[in-house]
Amino acid sequence: MDKNKRLFFIALLPPQEIQDHITEIKQYFAKHYNSRHALKSPPHVTLQPPFEWPPERLTGLQECLRDFAEKSDRSAIPITLSGFGAFPPRVIYINVLKTSELLQIQQDLMVYLEEHLGIVDAVSQRRQFSPHVTVAFRDLTKENFRKGWEEFKGRSLHFEFIVPRLTLLIHNGGRWEINSEFVF
Repeated sequence: MDKNKRLFFIALLPPQEIQDHITEIKQYFAKHYNSRHALKSPPHVTLQPPFEWPPERLTGLQECLRDFAEKSDRSAIPITLSGFGAFPPRVIYINVLKTSELLQIQQDLMVYLEEHLGIVDAVSQRRQFSPHVTVAFRDLTKENFRKGWEEFKGRSLHFEFIVPRLTLLIHNGGRWEINSEFVF
């Protein structure tokens, strides 16, 4: 990473009480499956994966996101979390239903960021958007993945909520923090 740039990503965050519940699941994975990496960010649905951005241009990034949020014809994004899923051999997550509103905002945001700021995620352009809320990944061993997935694959979980804002997160060198929020 360029030392003159910081890492950012853009996401939708659930209401605090749902974040608290998801954080308890992440803590369970840390305790029982030695997977702590998911605790380095608040529970979220990623819309724009991590990208490098110069800190001196942060105001321009924030203004662009504010314009996107204000000009969108959305008042809020409905989200439904339902059960668990996995990307073998290292990722266990909470399923996020692919609603038309969620798919549309992700696509619109990717296009907007590319057109206005030149931010492009090559992987996202090749791969279909798979919204999810990660609870264990990266430091989850293949063996612990198998055990954890066996325990969680049939477990039920269901939340429905409305997200009224986009959230910009910044990496502080150790974990992800909320930088700013933009109301629709």
